[in-house]
This record gives sequence, structure tokens and C-alpha cells, in this order.
Amino acid sequence: MYIIVVGGGRIGYYLSRALLAEGHEILVVEKDARTCEAIADELGSVCLRGDGCETTTLAEAGTGRADMLIAVTGDDEDNLVTCQLAKYKFNVLRTIARIGNPKNETIFKKLGIDVTVSSTNIILENIEAEVPTHPLTHLLTIRDKGLELVEVKIPAGAPAAGKAVKELALPSGTILSLVIPEKRRPVVPTDITIIQAGDQVIALIAPEAEEALRIALRGS
Repeated sequence: MYIIVVGGGRIGYYLSRALLAEGHEILVVEKDARTCEAIADELGSVCLRGDGCETTTLAEAGTGRADMLIAVTGDDEDNLVTCQLAKYKFNVLRTIARIGNPKNETIFKKLGIDVTVSSTNIILENIEAEVPTHPLTHLLTIRDKGLELVEVKIPAGAPAAGKAVKELALPSGTILSLVIPEKRRPVVPTDITIIQAGDQVIALIAPEAEEALRIALRGS
């Protein structure tokens, strides 16, 4: 694959090195001359000095033939502009953007960016997985389908405890994929499966249904 990495900082450098090691053709686009020189010294002639937000730079980088563009500068706005240019001007099939502010994730998705990576959210999700009382843990985001796989822990006294799946007021479109009891083997739930306190429920939902699912299973 031909992959363009916009941003030659620490993330861009290590990402590019890993992609090269996997046999991909890569080009790093970086504004700073010294950074470009350092990348060239370490990785070879794979760095183009220029602004990834400019059409002329992306054209020079051969963006029209790129399979993927990854924008990992430290500026959310620059990453958004770069990915939009790649997608809508040069018809790149897959765009990935680093975001520093998790609040920007929604607007990036609405504007057509295929994948967003937020270090803040990654850290939070790892914290959530280690906190047994956390109400809802994100396990997987299926961005092109607009769905998320989440885990909900059922505490004692929750509205769902002791009820069959068919009795739960689940948000429309929710798919309960797995129920993991505390002391028994996991089961694929049916309408008559009884949810018990201590169960971990794995569900496939739309992101906007998270709060409704949490209330249905755990209460307000």
C-alpha cells in the first residue's frame, strides 16, 4: 500500500518506521526542515517538506494514488483539513486523523473522516476496563457502520437484574451479543435469558443510544 503520513513528529516517525518495516510504501509530509532531515537520516528519502493542508503539497506527494492518508500533526484543525482534502479532492479511500480534543470526534465523523484516534479516549477506555464499578466500557467502535460494542456491568438492584431480555426497555436497534455471569460460562442471550446482578452484558449499539442502554440495564 502507498500510505501518506502527515506530521513527522514522534508519532509520525514511529508510525512511519513501523509501516516501512511491514513493507508499505510511505511518504511523510512535514513542515519543519530539521524534522525532515532527521527523518531522512533515519528512514531514508521518505520525507517531503511541505504543508499537508495545501493542495499543491498533497499533489506533489502523489496523494491521488495513495491508498491511505494518516494525519497525525498536533493540531486537530490541520488534521481535519488534510483528511478532507485527501478524501474529497484526491479521492483517497481511507483517511485517519489524530485528535487531541475528544469533543472534536463527532464533527470529524460528520465531515467524513473514516477513523479518528484520540489518545485521551484510549487512556480513558483502559481505565474503564480496570474499574469494576464503571457503568459502561467501550470495547470496539465500528465507524463505517456507526456502531459500538460496549460492556455494561449489572449491579445489585439494577432495573435489569432478575428480568428476562424480552422484558427490558432496550433502545431500538440494540443487539445483546453476550452475557457473562460471575461464576458460569458466557451465554449468547435469547429473549428468555434472565439477567442477574453481577453479569457483564456485551451489546452492539449506536453511539447515541449509550445513555438509554445504561439506564435500561443499570438505572439512572
